[in-house]
Formats: sequence, structure tokens, C-alpha cells
Amino acid sequence: MKKLYGLIGYPLGHSFSKDFFNKKFSSEGIDAEYINFEIKDVRDLKSVIRENPFLSGLNVTIPHKVDVMPLLDSVTENAGNIGAVNVIKFKRGSFGKLHLEGHNSDITGFKQSIEQMLTPQHKYALILGTGGASKAIYHGLKQLGLYCTFVSRSHKDYCITYKDVTPSMLDNYKVIINTTPLGMYPNVDTFPDLPYESLTPDHILYDLIYNPDETMFMKKGKEHGAVVKNGLEMLLLQAYVSWDIWNS
Repeated sequence: MKKLYGLIGYPLGHSFSKDFFNKKFSSEGIDAEYINFEIKDVRDLKSVIRENPFLSGLNVTIPHKVDVMPLLDSVTENAGNIGAVNVIKFKRGSFGKLHLEGHNSDITGFKQSIEQMLTPQHKYALILGTGGASKAIYHGLKQLGLYCTFVSRSHKDYCITYKDVTPSMLDNYKVIINTTPLGMYPNVDTFPDLPYESLTPDHILYDLIYNPDETMFMKKGKEHGAVVKNGLEMLLLQAYVSWDIWNS
């Protein structure tokens, strides 16, 4: 019986997961298919599950990583601490009773993709954005020993605004992670409002976006010698973790 896996989110035109998993299934002779379930309201998850009885696991992307949590039967400690879920494991018990368990593979993929870039001078990080992905980045950097500050367009109790990011601040904050959609296709000319002229070759600019390959955020960093990286490797790594979760 062919197993089904899929992705819930909205919109899904930029989705990487469908192509990745279907190519994996084809090349490895796995009798399975990966489908995009574009749902605007996360509560439609129940309909997706009801209409697809052979569904064996899901990924979750924006804007549902946080709002999906109350709909699950349990979440792992890691996902609970982060406050966001991007993998749902389907556990079927006696009489076919379905138990939905929430996981977070973003943190593992991110840590593995940035760890080798860090040196002892990288002690402070700015996390641009406060959505579901930013929470995984925060916990990942914290586990790697960095002190983090969130940056948002509007003031909140736990973060600063872009206007607060001064050139002198960047003397210490040498790691900058973009978790916002600024620069994502098709809006490729947008970018976070930062004093890019204050960047140096000691800075790391990491963009979770992978389409386009090089965002304006990354281009502006490179112009001043900063080390830049997009989110493709993180996506690959978290996809492998998702597969391990579904099949463990």
C-alpha cells in the first residue's frame, strides 16, 4: 500500500519538500508519494487527514508552525521549548486510533549547517523576525553558546526594532540570521533594513530563504566582505531528520 506524506502551509508555491521527497522515493524505490496541502486555515488539517487515510506524516511550514500545536495530541520537549512544530509524526495505536505527535527538525538542520562557520569571536547574534522559524534559530544558537537578540519591525517586550540596530552594535553582533520572508521570490528586491556599510569579513549573514539562491540581504553582506549562506543546506538536513522521525 502506497504511503502518503505531505506539507501543510500557505502559500506553497515556493515549496522545496515536494520535489525533494518524491525524487528520494523514486531513486530509492520507496512506494510513497509526497503531496502539497495548501491550506489557509490550519484547522483544515482535520479535513486533510480525514480525506487521506494513508497519510503517514506531515511537514508544516509558514504560517502554521505555531498555530498547529493545539491541534496535536502531543509535542516533544524540544518542540515545546521552541514553541513551533514543523514535523508531525503519525502514530497509530490499537484499533487504528491516530495520535499526532509534533516535532521540530529546524533546530537540528540549522545547527548542523552553521556550526562549522562559527569561531570564538562569534558570541552575539541578531535574529531578524519573530515567527515560528525564529524560535528554532534562537534555541539552536543558544545551544551553540551564542547570546541572541530578536529584531522586529515593531517594538515588543522581548526584541528591538530595526532602528535600534546601530553601526556600533554590529561591532559585537557578528552573526545575523534572517528568518523573515524579505527577499523571497517573487519579491526579490526587498531586504531587511540594516546598516550594511558597517559589516566586515568577520560577519556571518545567514538567510533562511533559498529562492533565490542569493538574496539582496546576502548580496549587500558580500559587498562588505561578510560571509553569507542561504537556507538550502538547512532544508536538506531538516528533510533528512523529518524522514527519520516518520520512520522511527
